[in-house]
Parts: sequence; C-alpha cells; structure tokens
Amino acid sequence: MTNGKSGLEGLQNPDIPIPEELQSTIAVTSLDRIYNWSRSKSMWPLLFGLACCAIEMIASAASRYDISRFGMEVMRASPRQADLLIISGTVTKKMVVPIVRIYNQMPEPKYVLAMGACASGGGPFKEGYNVVSGIDKYIPVDVYVPGCPPTPQALLNGFITLQKKIESQSIRTVPWYRSGESEAVPLPVLGPDIIDPRQAELIRQQAQRAVAERAAEASSEAEA
Repeated sequence: MTNGKSGLEGLQNPDIPIPEELQSTIAVTSLDRIYNWSRSKSMWPLLFGLACCAIEMIASAASRYDISRFGMEVMRASPRQADLLIISGTVTKKMVVPIVRIYNQMPEPKYVLAMGACASGGGPFKEGYNVVSGIDKYIPVDVYVPGCPPTPQALLNGFITLQKKIESQSIRTVPWYRSGESEAVPLPVLGPDIIDPRQAELIRQQAQRAVAERAAEASSEAEA
C-alpha cells in the first residue's frame, strides 16, 4: 500500500487529474490486499473445545493475552457464523463424525487450526484404539500449533501464521470463488472402527486381498 503523492506517481496517468487536497489522503493498493486484510483481521473462531488444549485456548481470550488484539475475540456458538475451527484437544473416533459435520456447516471461506499434539498427530494417545492420529486425515488443516498443551503464546503465534497465510491468497485462485458448489467432506462411518468413505474402496481391496491370501495359504497347506 502506498500513501500520498508517491502512490499517484506510480499510476502514470496524466489524463486523470487528482486534486491537490486529495493527494495526501489517497491510498493505492490491490483488491486482493484490501480484501485479505479485512478477512485476516476479523476472524470469528467457533466456540468449540475438546480437551486440555481448550483451557489454553480460553486463556488466550482472557485479559492477559487478549486475542481481541488480532480481531479474533468474537467466538461464535454457531458454525454458520464462524470461519475458523480450532481443533483444541484429543480427537477420538467418536468425535470425528460431529467435527466433520461442523466443518461442513461452516461457510466459505473457512480455516482449520490444529492445536496441540493430539489434534495434529494423535499425541501420547496415537496408538490408542479410540483416538484419531491427526484430524488432517479427515478435514484439511491450515495451521498446526505444536505442544502438549501449547501455551497461549503458541496459539497467538498460530493466529499470526494464519493471518499471513490469508494475506498471501488471491481471489483468482481461492477455491470458494471457482465455478460450481464446493463439495462437502463425507461423514466418516463409525462402527467397529471408523471408516473414511473416501478410502472405502481401498479398504475393500485390501480386505479382498487378505481373504485371497488366506485362501491360497489354506489350499497350499491342504495340498501338502
């Protein structure tokens, strides 16, 4: 962004005279920059927490850290009014289904911040039977904040990182301005284990291959 007379000189258009009294009040910039500036400085996080990381998220909104300095203090109770989903805590397989449903209910543009080791990769419960090894296996994640749990300062750094990412985007390439409706993420199927419908065909092929291998081993043992 350029202010004052130097910005007017960059236009190099003598056919459009600018009054002298306006030359010190005109700013020359791009549509992408002013659009991204307004979005990055007015993020509305969803009022949503899962485990101990949520306590640190709450602390970041209190008076000591005050996320309102970044324009993110308006936490919304409805996903239809939010554009930032903070996954703050351990993601169990039972919770993946409502998380994906909440993500689909958020309007575009929307962003996801994985807060803590559990949301990013499973954390200390990665080998557990009931914990997902990272929420990015089901919904796209824009920023990862490491820690167990991360401090409010780390979360603020994640906010700043997200703002920088938003400011680098272009209206011509962002997915929500392309023609056609955006596709919703299919809801995982929760049964004996959780299944991502996008990987159902791969799981089916692996199961058929395992059955064929066991049948071949059984036939070879019978012949022996």
